[in-house]
Formats: sequence, C-alpha cells, structure tokens
Amino acid sequence: MTEIGEDLDESDVSSLIFLMRDYTGRGKIAKDKSFLDLVIELEKLNLIAPDQLDLLEKCLKNIHRIDLKTKIQKYKQSGSGTSYVNALQASLPNLSLKDPSYNLRVQNGRSKEQRLVRKLAVKREPVKTSIQESGAFLSQHISEEIYRMQSKPLGICLIIDCIGNDTEVLRDTFISLGYTVQCFLYLSMDSLIQILHQVACMPQHQDYNSFVCVLVSRGNSQSIFGVDKTHSGFPLHQIRRMFMGDKCPFLIGKPKLFFIQNYVGSQGQLEDSSLLEVDGPSANNVESKARQPGPCTVHREADFFWSLCTADVSLLEQSPSSPSMYLQCLSQKLRKERNRPLLDLHLELNSYIYDWNSRVSAKEKYYVWLQHTLRKKLILSYT
Repeated sequence: MTEIGEDLDESDVSSLIFLMRDYTGRGKIAKDKSFLDLVIELEKLNLIAPDQLDLLEKCLKNIHRIDLKTKIQKYKQSGSGTSYVNALQASLPNLSLKDPSYNLRVQNGRSKEQRLVRKLAVKREPVKTSIQESGAFLSQHISEEIYRMQSKPLGICLIIDCIGNDTEVLRDTFISLGYTVQCFLYLSMDSLIQILHQVACMPQHQDYNSFVCVLVSRGNSQSIFGVDKTHSGFPLHQIRRMFMGDKCPFLIGKPKLFFIQNYVGSQGQLEDSSLLEVDGPSANNVESKARQPGPCTVHREADFFWSLCTADVSLLEQSPSSPSMYLQCLSQKLRKERNRPLLDLHLELNSYIYDWNSRVSAKEKYYVWLQHTLRKKLILSYT
C-alpha cells in the first residue's frame, strides 16, 4: 500500500476518494486526505485485505492507472500474503507494538487508529498484520445494520417520464421488486410539481418501508424541464427538498431513492440561471396537510440515495425512441441481482458506464453522479 501511495498524485487520490464514496458511507473521507487514509477506512470495513484487492484494482483501472493495477495483479499472482502490510501500520512506520513507550502514548490519547491496534494486540496473541483478522474481530462487536424491507408493498414508486422511452421497463422492474408503481407521462412543469407535492404528502408512506422516484426529462445541469421546452426549469434540489424529514414526516428514517435521467442541451441551456423556486404559499399550503413530525433524532436529509445521470440531448434527436442506457442497465441489475446491496450494484453500473464511454463519441456518453446519506445497508428485496 505504501508503494502504491507513493506513485499516486493528488488528482489520482481525489479520483479514488470519489469512486469509493459508495462504500465509505457515513465515514466519508475528506478530499484532503491521503491514499493511506482512504485505505484505512476500507480496511476497517473489510473491503481491502491480502486476498481482497479486486475493488482497489477496479478503481485504479477507472482512473487509468493500469501500471498500479498491474502491480497488484503481480502481487496476487505471487501468493505472498505475508508481505501485505495494512494501511494503518503503513501510516505508523516507526511504531512497534512491543515498544514500551507505546502504551504511554495511547494513554495520552494519541489517535483512534492506534487505540484500535492496541485493542487488537490485547485481544489476540500473537498480533498479525492482516486486516482480515481485525475485520473478523470487529464483526463480533459491530453488526452492520440493514434497512427494514418487509412491508407489502415495499413502498410507492413514482415514475415521471417526459420522454416516453423507458416507462414500461421501469414499471415492470419496480413491480417485480414489490412496489406500487404510479406512472405519469409527458407532464408539463406545473403538473410535474403538483404530482411531486401530492406524492410527498401521501399518508400511505407511514405503512411502507421505502420510497422510489424515477424522473426522465430534458433539462440542464441544475433542473428539469418536463415537456415545457421554453420553461426555465424546476431545480433538482427542490425535488429532494420536498421529501426531507421536515416536509415529508411519513418517510423519516426510511430510504428515499431517486434515479434521474436528464438529457441536457447546449451550453446556453446549461448556463440558464433562471430557476423556478417553489417555497411560496402554494407549496406551503400543500405541505401543511402532512402530519407534523414528533420528536426525532434522524436528520432531515438522512436516508437519501440520489443517482443522477446526464446525457446529451442530441441522443434523442438522433434516435427519438431509444431508451436510456443508464436506466436499462439499472433495471437489469435490480431485477437480476435484487438480493445484493444497492451500493454494490451502483458501483458496477458506474463501471459499465465508464466502459461504454471509453468506446463512444462525446455526444454519446453518459455521466452518472451519486450522492447518498444512507445510514444502513440497503437491499431492495423482502428480508
């Protein structure tokens, strides 16, 4: 790990941190952290170990560091697990667990990582370097939480398709997953806003374990247009705002999943800063009908999964009936691999999109951005 870290520049590390966000979850790594800081977090999650380096290989490939990927492959082929030194120990090169001054430094409150090493040293003799052992130890004490997904249906799936090429596949996918699906096609901006508000305030959410919203529309980098070609757009952040805990109390503590395919236009459209705001009296009147939340410790922005894909609007002009590759791939993975964590599926979807983009022209590329505030593992099946 030390050798790889020395060969990475700051931009490489930043790219790796971005790619790993799906896995670090609440323990997000700050942008100014080092490669070893990132690996420490992944080792704590038992995602990197002597015989578990596939994730790191994949991410190095995605940032075009094939040389480092090859170095890992050579290490794996050598079968020399004893030479693996985890990132925690690599970050403390001068520290020996047998150093008499070590306990004193721990007592003086050095670092959380050092206290973890000390804890492992006390529990197990002799101390080994493999993170597999520390991962096994931690798993006895920290059981990973999973979102409850037992309601029937699992929740409401709202599909708003203002293009019209993906509705059927999306509807079949989420019905198969156990959702009650509501589909709306070719909505004007006013109708789109009204439906989003109505769904956010539905009391039925209190009986379900989750909520899904799929939006397909033309738009720009910050908003969607619906079918109103001359409309300035409805801001994406306003859509998420409607479903936050203070606005949508029936979904507090439950995963709220958004999958958005936005076909963006020319640079002129992207720079359009005239955005529609909806926090006026009409919006507040609708929201006031919702039950006021009681005391709750869950942050209003918690439990969101926000997957946004943008593509050039010229794709629709060239082939008006072509479905979104992003949504088709998403549907396929959800139907065939529903028993796997959603974050794992999305990481693989990112890799598929990356491979696609490497083979096509700039106008045919898809760009996927994921932001999430999930607090637990999410599996879209009855558990």
